Amino acid sequence: MIPKTMHAMVLTGHGGLDKLVHQKDWPVPSPGPGEVLVKVGACGVNNMDLNARTGWYGSTVTEGMTEQVALEGAPAGATDLGNWNREEFTFPRIQGSAIAGTIVAVGEGTEPDRVGQRVMVDPVLRDEQLPFQARGVGSIGSDTDGGFAEYAAVPASSAIQVKAKISFVELAGFPVSHNTAEEMLARANVQAGDKVVVRGAGGGVGTALVQLARIRGATVLAIASAEKEAEVRALGASEFVARDVEDQTAAVVSVFGRRGVGVLCDVVGGESSMEMLSLLRRGGRFVTSGALAGPFARVDLREIIYKDLQILGIASPEIETTANLVRYIEAGQITAHVDRVFPLTQLREAQRAFAEKKFIGKLVIQVSEDDLSGCPVL
Repeated sequence: MIPKTMHAMVLTGHGGLDKLVHQKDWPVPSPGPGEVLVKVGACGVNNMDLNARTGWYGSTVTEGMTEQVALEGAPAGATDLGNWNREEFTFPRIQGSAIAGTIVAVGEGTEPDRVGQRVMVDPVLRDEQLPFQARGVGSIGSDTDGGFAEYAAVPASSAIQVKAKISFVELAGFPVSHNTAEEMLARANVQAGDKVVVRGAGGGVGTALVQLARIRGATVLAIASAEKEAEVRALGASEFVARDVEDQTAAVVSVFGRRGVGVLCDVVGGESSMEMLSLLRRGGRFVTSGALAGPFARVDLREIIYKDLQILGIASPEIETTANLVRYIEAGQITAHVDRVFPLTQLREAQRAFAEKKFIGKLVIQVSEDDLSGCPVL
């Protein structure tokens, strides 16, 4: 029986961690037409949660996502504090885009036999009438309520059944990070034999990039903090450069040679991201999905023009990308490296730990107990 109220961590406005408030009797949503109601088992923590809460997406914010911004919110005087679509948030809002759980009810027009399915939720809200790469018009947990609560109503098409014996905690480590990574590699056309540099290889998207690039047969050089080297190599990186070396570009050149890189995957941003374009060979691809070290960088246009480079920005993976991930998961080809698990009531603590960046892979909020005994398998 579905209760009328639930526990939820509710975002009450842009700002610091104090804007996240635990509510014990929040109304359980009802699934509308074309929706399903998911009993949330777990929900991953991602950069977009902090970006939206703090107001970092605002166009007048010029600094990166520093620990101070992550904990206290955007600088005083920042304006246009909308989401990545540059529209204003509405509050209160339940965040949490990386949902894993069980379908417990369906809305009008949805097959009733979906009740009971264990699912991973694709976080992107799409308008299928728009062209390819323009369909992503929003995100669960930003434009609609998400998974930092006991129940979430989501589009039925976004709730993808996973037939594998895998806990909700691990399953919640895949949405957002892994489908972003897979979309980056797909659009950059990474193939066997490519030399790929992953900048920011210790986080959720970075660890996913390492694994997924190796599945495609690429040789991966990972850049991350020195203490993460062993774990990043275990995920599939053949080469490693410590983030704090004096000259990252020179360190990569010593491994792959000058202009020897086919694809540069960047989830960090900042001034040095554009400096690393010199690593790319002719026809190389620079693909980015993050700017946490800073949203601005100077670029030498000659690097792009005279080497026929491609520059790709990734924010809204296609639904087919998430379907690919499910196939990888069901085949046991990839894992979500979950570093730590927090209960729902400790979302503030989880976001604090996320801001400190002293973890590898994923931080996950466990919302309810998980029973794998009846888990379907292929």
